Amino acid sequence: MADKQISLPAKLINGGIAGLIGVTCVFPIDLAKTRLQNQQNGLYTSLSDCLIKTIRSEGYFGMYRGAAVNLTLVTPEKAIKLAANDFFRQQLSKDGKLTLVKEMLAGCGAGTCQVIVTTPMEMLKIQLQDAGRIEAQRKLMPETVAAGTLETKSPTAIQLTRELFREKGIAGLYKGLGATLLRDVPFSMIYFPLFANLNNLGKRGKEGPAPFYVSFISGCLAGSTAAVAVNPVDVIKTRLQSLNRGSTEDTYSGVTDCIRKILKSEGPSAFLKGAYCRALVIAPLFGIAQVIYFLGVGEIILSYLPKRDK
Repeated sequence: MADKQISLPAKLINGGIAGLIGVTCVFPIDLAKTRLQNQQNGLYTSLSDCLIKTIRSEGYFGMYRGAAVNLTLVTPEKAIKLAANDFFRQQLSKDGKLTLVKEMLAGCGAGTCQVIVTTPMEMLKIQLQDAGRIEAQRKLMPETVAAGTLETKSPTAIQLTRELFREKGIAGLYKGLGATLLRDVPFSMIYFPLFANLNNLGKRGKEGPAPFYVSFISGCLAGSTAAVAVNPVDVIKTRLQSLNRGSTEDTYSGVTDCIRKILKSEGPSAFLKGAYCRALVIAPLFGIAQVIYFLGVGEIILSYLPKRDK
């Protein structure tokens, strides 16, 4: 991605296509990650246990709850993230060599830009993904659900959006914005410089581009490393954005309150819940993204579009 100059439209297309392919491949693992991070009662013991129980209670397509929201919004989200990083890298390298600090600043800018789309996307996705966990608790662990609570049909993304708008306005969709920034900005500050430097190690000579498999492996390694590094903040964000909780589960008023209650009731290890799931989600997502950039899919698509006469 850093080896060649790519037009902005091509960057947006590449980021969007990579996001669509990646989300389709890893969404069931992302669902398991959300449920593992949210639970406080031991309903699920592992990634495989969560997926097996999900299939048994909700069917195969239960693993794709909330996928429609992600597939709709992941294109602008990934496009903004990847294109913004390239833009900031180009701007910061105009006066000479792109140092590690400048690479981190570019990643910071990319992470800040993407939360415009990421926060509402995650807000809706988490409600849809976690609805099955609440239903499973009702059946398997009824003592964790408030007495007299009626079983309700899982809402759609449109219904959730309308409800949040009606009750809290646009701020309802941006609940957890601070935690999202605390996750995505450090993630991008780690991921993009790490990817660029790993990718440079596989270049053919000083000027030649790295082979596509090097870009893929670099994307996977950088993505999984950054994902695990920021997982504690991801746990906090997931808890803050979850609207429905079991009767025995804590509720949180903010980031500080969430940290305090998690430490008190679950201990420090709770901040690593779903870490390996998140690594399994992020690694292929960014590996695929780098391959799409390397293959120049966006440029190929643009080459087939009619060009304007100057």
